[in-house]
Order: sequence, then structure tokens, then C-alpha cells
Amino acid sequence: MNKYTKFGALIVIIVGTLIWLATAGIQNSQTYYKTISELDTMGDKAHDSRVRVGGDVEKGSIVRKADLVEFTLVQDTRHLKVAYNGKEPLPDTFRDGAQALADGRLGSDGVFHASQIQAKCASKYATKPGQAPEGLKVPARKASI
Repeated sequence: MNKYTKFGALIVIIVGTLIWLATAGIQNSQTYYKTISELDTMGDKAHDSRVRVGGDVEKGSIVRKADLVEFTLVQDTRHLKVAYNGKEPLPDTFRDGAQALADGRLGSDGVFHASQIQAKCASKYATKPGQAPEGLKVPARKASI
């Protein structure tokens, strides 16, 4: 083999390896946002695949037990019990009534076992430019003549 053939084969192997690594990483990180009713219709597929489920945190449902946090997501009339045993701390915006996404798998016990929790972005609560924060009274300006 001449040196150009060896070099070409090496380039093909390197590029092929990079493409394989990129596609394998994308497939492992793909999750789809599902509603609670869509999760119910998935059947056994919900137990086998990693999914992301969204809903509102039911008031009074957050229970902390050592490293485990249990709560209920509500969407319309559907309820889903969630158990979070992740390594990351819960977001500051995670509280009763907050919109949240749970990323994980549905257990055979009907409880959704989440490895990640995301809560509604805090920017929703930020004031718009030129607007006073909620609860802060701004004195009215007097018109000048």
C-alpha cells in the first residue's frame, strides 16, 4: 500500500468513529415531552423508554424523605405520582403550583421515577422593562405645565 492509501484509510476510520460517537450521543440524550394523558396511552412503552412528562405540581403534594422527593403532577383531571432521586438539587422555582418537567421512566408501580426535574423558568416572573415589580407601589408622577 502506498502512503496515500494508508492516510485515506486512517481519515475514513477517524471520520466514521466521530460520526458514530455523535449519533450515539444524540440517541441517548433524546427525550420527548409528553402530557400525562399521552403517557397513559403509551402502555408498556412508557416503562421501557425514557420520557419527559410535564404538568403542574399539586398543592401540598411535595414530600421530602432524605434523598427522595415525592410529589404529584396534575394536568387537567389527570394525576401522576413522581419520585425524584436525582443527584442535582431541585430548582428554586420548584414549589406548589409551579409548572414542572420530570425526566425519567414510569415504574411498574405506576410511579414515575425521575432522574431530573425542571421547573418553569424564573424569567416568567421577571418584570417587563418600564414596569414596577408586583406588589411595589410606584408613586404617580405629576404632570408639569
